[in-house]
Amino acid sequence: MVRRRLGRLLAVTVATAMLARPALAHVDYVTDPTTETSDAIAFVRETLSDPVNAALFGGVSVAVLVALALYLRYRPTIRDIEVLRSALSGYDDLIPWMLRLSLGLPLVGAGFQGYLFAPTVTFDTGANPLLRVLLIGVGFCILFGLGTRIVTTVGTALYLFALTVSPDALLALEYLPGFVALFLLGGGRPSADDILLEIASTEGSIYGKIDPVHYLKAFLDDLTAPYRQYVPTVLRFGLGASFIFLGVTQKLGSPARSLAVVEKYNLTAVVPVDPSLWVLGAGVAEVAVGVALIAGLLTRATAFTAFLLFTTTLFGLPDDPVLAHVTLFGMSSALVTLGAGPLSLDRYFESADRQQADAAPSVD
Repeated sequence: MVRRRLGRLLAVTVATAMLARPALAHVDYVTDPTTETSDAIAFVRETLSDPVNAALFGGVSVAVLVALALYLRYRPTIRDIEVLRSALSGYDDLIPWMLRLSLGLPLVGAGFQGYLFAPTVTFDTGANPLLRVLLIGVGFCILFGLGTRIVTTVGTALYLFALTVSPDALLALEYLPGFVALFLLGGGRPSADDILLEIASTEGSIYGKIDPVHYLKAFLDDLTAPYRQYVPTVLRFGLGASFIFLGVTQKLGSPARSLAVVEKYNLTAVVPVDPSLWVLGAGVAEVAVGVALIAGLLTRATAFTAFLLFTTTLFGLPDDPVLAHVTLFGMSSALVTLGAGPLSLDRYFESADRQQADAAPSVD
């Protein structure tokens, strides 16, 4: 009973501490790119030189680390969480549909608005009509689940092309693991691929005689089957890398622009701390979330925290482009559903707990 209460207290403490430092999102999307930058190391040193800032930052950091250590030490079993995990596992078949929505919608929007993945990587739709049509076409095909693996391959090539156009495309790094995960899973259900495969596979089908592509889908399904278990791992690493990149480059690496965001939206009215501590806390929190995702530590809770961070950002920054975050929303939602998957600390702890339970003497 004591361990269960301790588990609830620790879980609430960790979540509260992380949410106390909401993210500033993609700073480049809501600030003037000509804003003078500052030295990150000097910024951190100056911020923590204030005794109040140092005490707040150190106190919250220590509290989170102690709570995490105690939780990992006791790892209490909470019945509600066990039921939640069991319920979420029933939605695994909807993950391809979830990823298709989170990739297809922003691609269609990017094509119509004239940018390559990240809103800061723009192009002239009049001078580049084929690029616009290609983005919209790939987006719609992903949405409908038509030729899913083919168009995700095209989408991957487009993203790599965007990186050659501008390094700002790294702000939309989450597309890359999203494409890889969708390639492994295929269109799933509901999708045009699934419907057409059903029709083409029917004996005597006229469509099956004129469209041999469905055989390629069946072949790729068999080829990727052994690797589908790693979809959560791909999503974890991709989303975690995005968080770390944004925390380091958009917050800690651009403190002047982040401070401009705090001032522009009066964010100190939300969390009444020094603006510099606001920026430092947001950057460190994003890096911490990214590291936890890559390590696969408390994955569902961390992904849910990420989802709340995105939501807080969208409500707090009204002119931040919503479409630029749809992919992040979809990937975090998928991780909440799937959990950590292979190559994760969560899986290691689960295995250790099962071995301990099996080794325990039975009581007749």
